Amino acid sequence: MHPCPARPAATPRAGTLRGMTRRSHSLGGPDRFLAERGETHHRKEPPEMTDLPEASGPILAFDTSGPWLSAALVEHGMVRLARHEETARGQAERLFGLLEDMLAEAGRGWNDLAALGVGIGPGNFTGVRISVAAARGLSLALGIPAHGVSRFEALAEEAPRPALLALDAKRERLWLARLGPDGPGKPVLVPMEKLATHPLLEGLPAGAPVIGERTGDIAALLGREARPPARPLGEAIARIAARRDPSAATPPAPLYLRPADAAPPAEPPVPILDA
Repeated sequence: MHPCPARPAATPRAGTLRGMTRRSHSLGGPDRFLAERGETHHRKEPPEMTDLPEASGPILAFDTSGPWLSAALVEHGMVRLARHEETARGQAERLFGLLEDMLAEAGRGWNDLAALGVGIGPGNFTGVRISVAAARGLSLALGIPAHGVSRFEALAEEAPRPALLALDAKRERLWLARLGPDGPGKPVLVPMEKLATHPLLEGLPAGAPVIGERTGDIAALLGREARPPARPLGEAIARIAARRDPSAATPPAPLYLRPADAAPPAEPPVPILDA
């Protein structure tokens, strides 16, 4: 038998974490967003964002709080790239590949970033931990701030006010928050069967729309207008992070609104014997 020829060593991709190097690539047009939680967002060329700091460096934002990977790159007051991939599994394995591909397409590397934005939930416990841990690690390795942004803050981006923000809490329950002049209020867990008479709706103007998840069901029940989010999730997080004060940034932490569904072990832990 003839021995198999040795396989040549793989060449590290430009912009990878290992090298933290930068290699120029031509900037391609942004992809269209895929369906996000049942609602389709078709993105044309990113609009100019005159409300964002023009002089700020590139800011990379991402979120894995649900069965998706959502990310965006903001630079010079514009969203340069945005991606959204529906995926229920493998987020941890796919996340850095997606981010590196975006940086390469924009002609940027990890060391070019000025800050990070990350979704902190509420959402899937494992998914939230994936993105928050990634942001904290990158922030430490790159020496740049990481800004945590909740999904309610993302829903509020460019939303009319007042409004009712909604997230699916599963088991026929909703997380609801009122959006006012000062931003989203404290989220409240509301069963669907008690929605119509819940005190959170008291004084909410009839014209206030419902924005977020399960908006069709909520709007039909309450007789209100249902609206999709003004911005896809990753893009909203990037825009918010771009307006944050870098000097006031603190390490992002998951936003958990309820205990985990996983039950603690019934058996006592195994005792640890001293040597």
